[in-house]
Order: sequence, then structure tokens, then C-alpha cells
Amino acid sequence: MKVLVTGSTGYVGGRLVPKLLQQGHDVRVLAREPHRLDGVPWHDDVEIVQGDLQVSGDVARAVDSIDVIYYLVHSMSSAGDFEEVERRVATLVAQEAKTAQVKRIVYLGGLHPEGKLSRHLGSRKEVGDILLASGVPTIALQAGVIIGSGSASFEMIRHLTEILPAMPAPKWVRNRIQPIAIRDVLHYLVKSAELPPEINRAFDIGGPDVFRYVELMNGYAREAGLKQRLILALPVLSPWLASQWVNLVTPIPRSLAVPIIESLLHDAVMKNHDIDEVIPPPAEGLTGYRKSVELALVRMRSGEVETSWRNTEVIGAPSDPLPSDPEWAGHTVYTDSRTVSVDAPSGELWSIVEGIGGDTGWYSLPVAWAARGLLDKLVGGVGLRRGRRDPHKLVTGDALDFWRVEMIERGIFLRLRAEMKLPGLAWLEFTVTPVGEEGSRLTQRAIFFPQGLGGRLYWFAVTPLHGIVFAGMARAMGKAAEQHFSSRVSATAS
Repeated sequence: MKVLVTGSTGYVGGRLVPKLLQQGHDVRVLAREPHRLDGVPWHDDVEIVQGDLQVSGDVARAVDSIDVIYYLVHSMSSAGDFEEVERRVATLVAQEAKTAQVKRIVYLGGLHPEGKLSRHLGSRKEVGDILLASGVPTIALQAGVIIGSGSASFEMIRHLTEILPAMPAPKWVRNRIQPIAIRDVLHYLVKSAELPPEINRAFDIGGPDVFRYVELMNGYAREAGLKQRLILALPVLSPWLASQWVNLVTPIPRSLAVPIIESLLHDAVMKNHDIDEVIPPPAEGLTGYRKSVELALVRMRSGEVETSWRNTEVIGAPSDPLPSDPEWAGHTVYTDSRTVSVDAPSGELWSIVEGIGGDTGWYSLPVAWAARGLLDKLVGGVGLRRGRRDPHKLVTGDALDFWRVEMIERGIFLRLRAEMKLPGLAWLEFTVTPVGEEGSRLTQRAIFFPQGLGGRLYWFAVTPLHGIVFAGMARAMGKAAEQHFSSRVSATAS
């Protein structure tokens, strides 16, 4: 089938596209800013149409010859009359889909109770109603909190839980929530394209667990290896005040915090399981909340962290971050990067990089390194005394003082994983790049994933020392390569 995905630069859309491609569908995406898709791995496998859903001609062009439309857009702004904008866009898409004889519309809305709703939940329900009345067979999937790295609701849970060991919260944190893993949302979305035309209705979707919101936060804490959080439900915290609090202590912008918090004013639990009659659950069953959190954290735990702190061409599970995700998505990461130009060939520089540690030392403030090793030993860590297996060569898995060689691409790249006692996870990277015939460049980067508030405080406490140690290390390694090269040239000349 030929499929149009709107909202492909968003959280769900960016993860849906590769699933549709795997099913053999021809995928077209409509993007107001196509450059935001430049880093995604499926960029060259889809047809990208630049356009705006508020412009009739753009919508008509996007839906032309399409069999299925995925409607995955909704404003997260509280400014102005966003309800009217959403109403107008949904009506325009419905009309153009009918004119183009589209066979099905698939809409993802929000799980909600009956009765009065918040502005955002009410608007999302209204959009679903408009599409259902379009004359084009429509399925409106109504999902609860989506769990996966990059989901705005999940990121709010992540950041609040990791930063604060205790926190004030509105009394509605005791409301009931039925979260759903992103992999299960994608299962329902993909299968919706195959439904017969007589199905035209809304369906609730959710995972197997029903919790109070406070339990979601402490469930995350347990999976992340944090202590249970003390959460004080206060009747005086209004949604507006709560959004200010979230904006203050997390990187989630207030414009996103407001609609998320407003949605928590209601219980968000499936009213029925009618969806099972048209789309059975995945063969392995729906994913429980704790498992879905584990999947969102698994790369960090295993050390396979590339998608969390650098764009990569390989995308793993749908719970992983994508290059198109906002900056505040994913695990909090601190980095210290240094770049040094070296007047020596890359081979000379690489020999310095690969020979680091052990008897050679770390090229900067040996007293500081020795003190850090002693401190690590005192708290039960491995310390610096392990040294290294070979004075010149490293292989993946080698112990190197209180580091471990996690990845080595000889002559180009070395990544070390810290095995010292830390309130988080840390890596040290070295990249060697040739520059001209006899020059090179050293890029050195320290990466730290803090655990809880203690991890963040640790990073800020040692940052001034990093400015001395890491800067001095990069410079000294470059200087050592230059001296080694100069000595070798002099010896050859004589």
C-alpha cells in the first residue's frame, strides 16, 4: 500500500516509518521542515513532501494516490486558540482524503474518561470525531502515557525521578494511569492499515498495568537503580504551578509541561478492550510498564549508548532516541570535549593514544590521577593499580587502570568505559584524524551519564578540575606525538 505519514518528525511518527517500510509499504512523509529528517536512517527510503497541513494545496498534493493516512499531529502549544487550528487542520485533511478516495485514516489520540476534559484532551477527542465523520474509514486509537525514550510524558517522569529524591506534587498524582510501551503503540498503528473498511470507530489502547502516577515514578526509580522517591501530594499545586515546577527542575519546556500535566487531571484507563476483537495483542503479549522502562534504559545499562549521545546510522529498538527527537529527550548526558591540532602524522599521534595509562600515565596532573585512584580504592573500586596488559597495544576488553577498553578502531578511535566508583556511567574517547600529509587532529571527549541528583552534583563539582586535567591531557598528548615524530625525523636524518 501507499502510505502517508504526517508528524514524521515527531516521536511516534519517526518510529512508525521504519516499521511501515519493513512491512513493504511505500511511504510518503509530509514535513513542514524536511531538513529535520536529514539525520534519520530511513531518509532515502521514503518520499519526502514539503508542505503545511494548514494549506489546502499542500494537503491535496500529499494525499494524492495515497491508500492510508496516518494522522499523528497535534499542537502542544497552549498559546492562542489552538483548538480552532486543530479543528481546521483535521477538517481539511478529512475533506482532501475523501476527495482523493483514500481508503483509511489512522489517528492516534489520547486515552480519556467521559465528561469534561482538559483543553488538550478535548481537542484531541474532537479531532478524532472529525476524522471519524469524514466518510473515509477511520480508526482512532486512544493511547495513555507512551513509554519510550523521547516520549514527552516519559521524559517528564524520567527527569523528575532522576533529579529529585523527594518532590511536591499535585494531589492528582494519585490518579490512575494505564501506560503503554511505544513498541505496542506501533504494533496497533501498523496493524490498523490492514483493517476492513467497515471498521470506523475509536478504540482505547493501553498496556497490561494500571498504576497511580506516583507509582509510575517509583517504578522508573527502581528500574534506573535509584532509591524510592518520596512524593508529597499537595492540594495547593494547580496545573499552572505544577508546570512551572516541572519547567524549573527539568529540561521539559513549560509549553509541553502544561498539556501533559493537564491530562493528569483525569484517570486515563481503558474503558474496554474492544481493540482485541479487531487487532489482537502482539504474539509475545503486551509489554508491562517495568519492562518498557527497562527497554528505554537498556542501552545505557549495557554500555551500548551511542544513540543516546550521538547521532548514529543504526537505530535499534523503537524505545531508542532518534536524531529528530528534541534535545531534552533521552538520558541526561554531560560531555567535556577537547580538540588539539598536532604537527605530526596521525600514526604518531595514534601510538600516543594507544599507549596511554599504565606506566606511561595520563599526561596531565599525575597527582590528581593518583588521588582519584586512591579514593576509588578506599570506596571499594579497582583503583589505578591494574595497569595494562601490554605497554603498546590495546584490544577490546582490556583493563586499563580504572578503565576498560570498550571499543577500538586501530589508528582512528578508542573508547574507554570507566570502572571506578561513580554516581553514574562514564566514558573517555579519543579520535585521531589525519590533516594533510604530516598533520593530525586529536579529539578527546569525556561522557558522563549521571545517576540521580548525586550524579549531577558530582559532575558540577568536578567540572573545574576537568578544565585543568582534560585540557592538559589533550595538549600533552599532542605535544608527545610531535616530540616523538621530531626525534624520529632527526634520527633518520643523522
